[in-house]
Amino acid sequence: MYRLLVTLILVNVLILALQLPDFPDMHWVTVEAFLVTALFCLIPPGPGRRLAGYAAGALFGLLALAAIADALVRQALGRSLNLYLDASLLGSGHELLQSNLGYGLALLTVALGALVIVALVVLVGRLLDRSGPLRSATRRQALALMAVGVGLSMLAAAGVPGIGAPAAGWVANQASLALSTAEATDTFRTRMADPGRNAASGSLDGLAGRDVILGFVESYGISTLTDARYRTVIDRRLATMAQSLEAAGLHVVTGRLSSPVQGGQSWLAHGTLLSGQWVNSQLDYEILLASDFPTLIDDFNATGYRTVAVMPAITRAWPEGRLFGYDEIYDATSMDYQGPPLNWVTMPDQYTWSWFQSRVREKTDTPLFAELALISSHAPWVPVLPVLEWDRIGDGSVFEQWADAGEAPVDLWRDHDRVRDHYVRAVDYALNVVTGYATRFLDESTLLIVLGDHQPAPMITGDDASRDVPVHLISGDQALLASFLSPRLDGGPDGLPTFRQGTRPEMTGEALTMAEFRPFLHRRFGGVRK
Repeated sequence: MYRLLVTLILVNVLILALQLPDFPDMHWVTVEAFLVTALFCLIPPGPGRRLAGYAAGALFGLLALAAIADALVRQALGRSLNLYLDASLLGSGHELLQSNLGYGLALLTVALGALVIVALVVLVGRLLDRSGPLRSATRRQALALMAVGVGLSMLAAAGVPGIGAPAAGWVANQASLALSTAEATDTFRTRMADPGRNAASGSLDGLAGRDVILGFVESYGISTLTDARYRTVIDRRLATMAQSLEAAGLHVVTGRLSSPVQGGQSWLAHGTLLSGQWVNSQLDYEILLASDFPTLIDDFNATGYRTVAVMPAITRAWPEGRLFGYDEIYDATSMDYQGPPLNWVTMPDQYTWSWFQSRVREKTDTPLFAELALISSHAPWVPVLPVLEWDRIGDGSVFEQWADAGEAPVDLWRDHDRVRDHYVRAVDYALNVVTGYATRFLDESTLLIVLGDHQPAPMITGDDASRDVPVHLISGDQALLASFLSPRLDGGPDGLPTFRQGTRPEMTGEALTMAEFRPFLHRRFGGVRK
C-alpha cells in the first residue's frame, strides 16, 4: 500500500509539472495519476510491464518537451504552442539560441535539455515498473484507484476546481488546434481565390514618379508609447524626430497598424502588409507564396517601378523573396559589409540605410520601391550603438570597435529590468537612424513609410498587450501626406482619421490592420479603386 501511494503521489507531481505554464490556474489532482497508477498495478511483473513503463516514460518525455516549448512560445510570441504550426519554427529557434548564446553554449543547452528528457523517461519508466507486485490486495487497491479516477474524470468534466486531466486535455487541445488551423487555412485559401478580393490590385498611379521606401523597424511596438517603462525615452525621441524633420523641410503623419504577430515571425507581418491578406500562420504564408495573389510588389511593378528587398538578416537562400517577385534581393551576403556581426544583428541599421542609399537608390534611374528589414532593435539588444556621422559609415569597418562591446546576452538576460532598458535604447537608436536618413536623403519626390513589424515578446510588453505598431509616413510633399489625413474610408465605427500630423499616432479608436494598408493605398492612390 505504501509503495502504491508513493507511486500515485509522484506520478501526480510529474503530471502537475507539465502545467507550470498555466500556473496558478492549474489543476492539483490529476485524473491521469489515478488511472495510470491503477493500470500498472494490474499489469503482471516482468518484461511486459517494464516495456510498458518505458513507453509511458517516453510519452511523458514528449509531453514534458511540449510543455517546455509551450512556455518558450508564450514568452516569445505571446500565444500558446500549436504543434500543427510551430514544428517549422524549430530551426529558427535553434538559430536564435545559437546567435544569442554562441555555438558552444547553445549546443550545451540543447544537450542538457536532451539529458533532462532522457532522465525523465527513465524515472517514469522505473517508477511505474516498480509500482507494486501483483497481489490480490494490490489488485483490489488498483481497482479502487481506477474507480476513483473515473469519478474524478466526471468531476473534472463538471468543472470542479482543482481537478482535471491536463495531459489528456493538452493532447485533445492540440488535436482541436490542428483541425481549427486546417479549417482556417482552407478559409484563407478560399478568400484568396475570391475574384472580388483581387479588385483592389493594379497600379498606384497617384504615387508614380516618387521613390517609395518601406522600412520595417524590428520590435517597434505601441508599448513604447503606452508603457511607462519606455514612454519617456521614446516620447523624447519622437519630439526630436519631429523637430529634425521640420528643420529639414519634411513633413510626417503617423498612425497605428495592428500586426498579426507578437515577439517574432516578422515575415508574417511583412506578408500581411504586402498582400493585404491577414497572414497570421506559417501555413497561410506558404499558401500566399504558392499563389498568384498580387501584392504591393506587383502594384509597383505595374506602376513602372524597380522593386527591391534589402534583407540584412537573411544569411542563406531565401526562395520566398523570389516568389514575391522583387526585381532584386539584397541579403547579408551581398551587402558588402566589412564590420563585425553584433550578436544576432548581422549589421547595424545605419550601415543598412547608408548602403541602400549609395549602392541602390543613387544608382537607380527609375522610380524605386524598396522594402528594408531593419534589425538593430532585434533581441538580444546588445550592444546598442551610437549614431555616427554618415560620411564615416563606408564599408562598415568603422563598427569594428564595437565587435566585443557590451556584455554577453546570456549575462544581460539574467536581469529582466536591464533587458527592458536595452530594448528601449535599441528602438531609440533605430528611430534616431531613421531620422538621420530622412533629414539627409529625403525630399518631395520620396515617400518613406516606417513602421514596426510587431510588438516585442510579452516579457517586454507584459501579458495581453495590444498588437498595434506605430507607422510614420515621411515626405517633403505636404500635399501627398494630406491624402492620408482624410477620415478612414473602411467603415470604422469611430470615423476618426487613420493618420494624424506629427510623430505620435492617435491613440483612441480602432487601428487599421496591416492587411488593410494595401487597400488603403489603393483607395487613395490606385489606378483601380475599390
